[in-house]
Amino acid sequence: MAKDPVCGMTVDDKSPYRSTYAGQIHVFCSSGCKAKFDKEPGRYAAPAGGEVQQGRQP
Repeated sequence: MAKDPVCGMTVDDKSPYRSTYAGQIHVFCSSGCKAKFDKEPGRYAAPAGGEVQQGRQP
């Protein structure tokens, strides 16, 4: 199982909704989440070994 990087939902690794970004394959729960990711992948993809920190202010 994988985690949809857009909505956080648990997704089957065999999901037909997939994108590759920075050498990593990301899977999604729906075409809507895939479209959001494809529009702004850097917003949702965690750097290797890290977590995305959305909405945090310094």
